[in-house]
Amino acid sequence: MLWKRGGGVNSGDAALNGPRSRREFVCRRGDGFVTLSEVSMKNLFLCLALAAPVACLAAERVAPDRLTVPPPWRGVHLMAPDGRQLPLVQRAIREKLAPLGVNLIVLEVNYRFAWRSHPDLADGGAITWEQARAFAEVCREHRMRLVPLFNCLGHQSWAARTAPLLTRHPEFDETPRIPADNRGIYCRSWCPQHPVVNTVVFALMDELLEAFAADALHVGMDEVFLIGHEQCDRCRGQDPAKLFARAVNDYHRHLVGRRKVEMMLWGDRLLDDTVMNYGEWEASRNGTAGAVDLIPKDIIICDWHYEPRAEYPSVPFFQEKGFRVLPSSWRNRDAALALLDYARAQDRGKVVGHLGTTWSGADAIARALLGEGGEPPGQVRQIVAALEACLKRLAGD
Repeated sequence: MLWKRGGGVNSGDAALNGPRSRREFVCRRGDGFVTLSEVSMKNLFLCLALAAPVACLAAERVAPDRLTVPPPWRGVHLMAPDGRQLPLVQRAIREKLAPLGVNLIVLEVNYRFAWRSHPDLADGGAITWEQARAFAEVCREHRMRLVPLFNCLGHQSWAARTAPLLTRHPEFDETPRIPADNRGIYCRSWCPQHPVVNTVVFALMDELLEAFAADALHVGMDEVFLIGHEQCDRCRGQDPAKLFARAVNDYHRHLVGRRKVEMMLWGDRLLDDTVMNYGEWEASRNGTAGAVDLIPKDIIICDWHYEPRAEYPSVPFFQEKGFRVLPSSWRNRDAALALLDYARAQDRGKVVGHLGTTWSGADAIARALLGEGGEPPGQVRQIVAALEACLKRLAGD
């Protein structure tokens, strides 16, 4: 239900009291109100149109049979393969990862899913609902917590290819005048203040939670370099920390507040590189770090670092701020073990385990784990060696 605020409309509801604007609207949802300020009628009707399939989907929902797996977590991050390759990955879970004690799978799905709410946003090789449920059942059988990952805000392109959301909805783009081949940028971002983007994104989040029977969602948000950009009429000149925090808080309200699930995110944009000295990838040099004091403390921070160091000061830093921390490593075996050992030594009751990232197709990782398909590429071999080293050290506790 929609009301226009001001202009003589009087609903008698206290939620509609406050400043009036000729172009401010309030939309009632089941759990409260959403105010759409300065929204053109075009965007307003687009919002309603995009919301329609979500309402249809909600009517079909059945509460998933979720599995609760308490920390410490011995986790593996996998990049979703073509859906036809999932049986191979499931076999690696049964035969290799389960015996190594893995109890957390973070599956980075992004757009590789056969969306019911927005079918046009599916990437090639999309995982179907049936395949997702079968994958979730394998994780359940082996008492592994399954957390889907959907990259929010940043990483909306890679090299010359732009991801489906900004391809189908260029109006959501933070940098609409960047050339179509993405020359001169790392990755595109969507605008955190666009009045319609979250309508679409929340529908995608909901589908992943339901299809994978998940009790948490990882929202990504690493390496966001394009934020508060001069090309964005809504964000130009605004504080990047507040813009980043706004996005985090929007996702938190939906996931934790409405869906009653946990939320994870990568921690790099919350770290000030002038303090941490990690470099511009593992920490922020673009003004987002102040968001760390503007977001809820029940978010699980996946604190990723891939190079060997004597200390990883972000591990105690995030704990002092009140967050739970899931240190996350990659392909360098020495760096992975150094991070794992440092985090355990610095545990102040909020280090909840360890996550080994892979950043290669899960099918390639599965073949390397199973010893099938010949000699794996050098990087895959390094990733699996680092992963196995960390899992064996954790199993020795």
